[in-house]
Amino acid sequence: MSNNEKTEDQSGTKAASIVPASLSESRPQTGDGMKRAAAKQQIEKFYYQLTDGCGRENCENAHCASSPTFILRDQERNILALKAVELFKNKAHLCEVQPSKVARAAEPAHASSSSQGASPCEPSTSACTTPVKPVVSFMKPSSSSSSLSEKSPSMASVQYLTEEKIKELVDECEGSKSWSKFIRLIGSTFNNPESLSISFLMQPEGSGQTKHSKDTKSKKFDEDKDVDEKEDFIDIQSKHKSNQTAIEQLNLSEDDVSVDIASVRRAFDALMSIPDLPFIPALTNALTYLAKGVHIDLKFSQLILKQNPQLLNVFVIVMELPCLSSPEFIERAFPDFCKALCKLPLSGQCKLAKVWAKFGADWVRERVQSLHQLITVRIVNNEGRWGRGYHINDDADIASATKVLKILYYASIYGGERDSKKTIAEEKAINDDDENLQDMLQLQGAVGHSEPKELRQQKEDPYAQQLNAYSIDCRKPLVPYDEFINELLNEYLDVETDYKYKDDTDDTKISFMNHNYILTTASKFTLMYFDNRVRMFNERRSSILQTIVHGLPPIPFLRLQVRRDHLIDDALVALEMTAMDNPQDLKKQLFIEFDGEQGLDEGGVSKEFFQLVIEEIFNIDFGMFVYNEEQNVFWFNPTSFENDGQFTLIGIMLGLAIYNSTIVDVHFPAVVYRKLMGKKGTFEDLKEVDATLAKSLQELMDYTEDDIDEVFMQTFQIGYKDVFGSSLTHDLKENGNQINVTQENKKEFVNLYADFILNKSIQKQFRAFKRGFQMVVNESPLKTLFKPEEIELLVCGSKEFDFSALEQATEYDAGFTADHRTIKHFWEVVHEFSDDQKRKLLQFTTGTDKVPVGGLSKLKLIIARNGPDSERLPTAHTCFNVLLLPDYTTKEKLQERLIKAISYSKGFGML
Repeated sequence: MSNNEKTEDQSGTKAASIVPASLSESRPQTGDGMKRAAAKQQIEKFYYQLTDGCGRENCENAHCASSPTFILRDQERNILALKAVELFKNKAHLCEVQPSKVARAAEPAHASSSSQGASPCEPSTSACTTPVKPVVSFMKPSSSSSSLSEKSPSMASVQYLTEEKIKELVDECEGSKSWSKFIRLIGSTFNNPESLSISFLMQPEGSGQTKHSKDTKSKKFDEDKDVDEKEDFIDIQSKHKSNQTAIEQLNLSEDDVSVDIASVRRAFDALMSIPDLPFIPALTNALTYLAKGVHIDLKFSQLILKQNPQLLNVFVIVMELPCLSSPEFIERAFPDFCKALCKLPLSGQCKLAKVWAKFGADWVRERVQSLHQLITVRIVNNEGRWGRGYHINDDADIASATKVLKILYYASIYGGERDSKKTIAEEKAINDDDENLQDMLQLQGAVGHSEPKELRQQKEDPYAQQLNAYSIDCRKPLVPYDEFINELLNEYLDVETDYKYKDDTDDTKISFMNHNYILTTASKFTLMYFDNRVRMFNERRSSILQTIVHGLPPIPFLRLQVRRDHLIDDALVALEMTAMDNPQDLKKQLFIEFDGEQGLDEGGVSKEFFQLVIEEIFNIDFGMFVYNEEQNVFWFNPTSFENDGQFTLIGIMLGLAIYNSTIVDVHFPAVVYRKLMGKKGTFEDLKEVDATLAKSLQELMDYTEDDIDEVFMQTFQIGYKDVFGSSLTHDLKENGNQINVTQENKKEFVNLYADFILNKSIQKQFRAFKRGFQMVVNESPLKTLFKPEEIELLVCGSKEFDFSALEQATEYDAGFTADHRTIKHFWEVVHEFSDDQKRKLLQFTTGTDKVPVGGLSKLKLIIARNGPDSERLPTAHTCFNVLLLPDYTTKEKLQERLIKAISYSKGFGML
């Protein structure tokens, strides 16, 4: 093992270093010095035989790692080093090493002399000499310590790859029917970051040189000898100097690397055309050593990338390998490579994201799939461990693969179709104004009640900040967002553990809440539920402290007492008083009491409350919203007579529904949720609000003839109607009625029209609505966890109406089982129900007819036996999703009783 190789055993202790004389002494040696050098080399051979083996399958040497009978396979490195000394003393058998392991190091000057008369323990210069594995560190040695590269010619020089060299050697090896030289070349280059970082470099145009100029000598492989090291190795310092000069002449941008990607891909195509791929074991071994060395260097020095920016070339080249998904690579080299990649500083990872974004959707998708394969293999191989004190979050390989997936995620966004900088700047200005107003109202509401506390702001992702690339700004990434989700990981994810880890700084653990691109909407919903419950508990505790310190009456809940016949008045007045007095009280757990009813709100009463309120608020007679029958959506009425306060209260209601995990029947177009996340509506969104208008404007955009002004006869003045049906006009530009729409300005007209309908005409109403919404969710991870379309799912529920999934997820109690006669009758009846009856059954048992996020399989329905056969109707505890079902003797009676119960169920009582 070379002095420069960093190897650690399981306890973290560095393995014993056995340095051959050829690497520790640069001057010629005589007498005892030569014997000691030869002994060190022999011990090193035994050490590599114990750690790596000879490369032969089914080796018969019991002291070789390639032997099936080898018993020291899992021992620590220190123990193996001591064993190597013992084998040397006992003159044990030393295997002939196969050349497919790694490249042979340069022979010292004294070893080239004749072996005649040499000591029996001196190393032979034959082809079977055990090679030294050069692992070059990028870490700069301290001035106080002697540098290995200063003493050793073999470590002060480095080999590299070019497309021409690979193709030339492939042709030679095919002719000789021996791949030993090629395997050594691959092994020695890919285990050395210095070699790989200067491989496949671009050359300036007009330089008259091929990639990697052949310097002053042509590099040829002798057919009768091994690689001639004097011709095949070059001096590092002179090479670095020439490389730096060449790179400066390329005028590379900050988003580029000096690797010739096209040359790399052609070279790797040539590799993969080799029959049986004999180099794969050597490549896998080399990359494992490479990754571990770079990982250690980056772990202890973040300045390496500044000292040698070409280190990024290593990661670019390795990620081009076509064998990323091969079993050997997935099991060994890829996890270590991901760990090294994760240790790059943020600037380096973001630069890789920019580089990879240029490679296109197919390239990114293939690497995403390889990482998913790695994660899936790790989960399956450790299936029996999960949940027994060991969680997915604790697996270092899964953590590193997920973090690399994050780089590809942002590469997909960076290279996708993003909103223009002008649009983003306009949205930022509007959002800043809204936030300032929100802060002011928050302070005003706290005056006279308690001291205002600092709001907990959600942190922005540093990758998004560095790249200025946010998922909310990218409608069409290179790879669809759902392709980054790993379904198997979500199945084994322990949400409670993941939530605990979200603020953990331990690199060996990971919180997927901070890497939510890999999570399903259902998993993210559960994480937000945990976060909301923690906040509710904190508000409850704060209320108790206020009682103790200031003597205020305890208000642990947001308690609303309403009358069914004055529901809107009671609810909105109570919320208005709370928002004016102390908006922070809106973040307490909601507790609803219907006047004159004995129901205790454990969730079910709140569900009915929201449903009844939403039905009345969106009544078109109120005039706050207009209804589009064709789209089946509500939109803000631009000419509404209601004041801003009413829209603010509706925003509060929507925020409370999400905060209290209640699904409501709101028919908003998706653009509403985009606007709530800080985006503006655009022409792409108009079809969700008014499909007819969007179609007409698209026809205008598609018209290419010059007589457009005569055919459409349209100016920059548009007309619309108010709530009473009266016609109104609006100029999209100053003197718009005098400006005709032409081929040159039609795109501007369409954008201004869509902007007026979706933004400007409802600016006052929507701003008030958003303000109320943010009063509730401004500290929630809603914006960081969910995309706009997912928020719509949180509000309205899933559209998958699968009662078979509900049957599979249902649990039974009080004597019922899945095989009970009454239960079988129950499901036969339910599956025969119409969709309307199924919704009524959901309403009856859970308090809402909406399907929860993730589908009905996420609804934990419990059916309990409620006594023997009787005339009683089925009853339900909607707070706990429990259906109490008498043990009816016949299917017909069960059907008749159940239909009557779900058809005439309103109100709450105490059982």
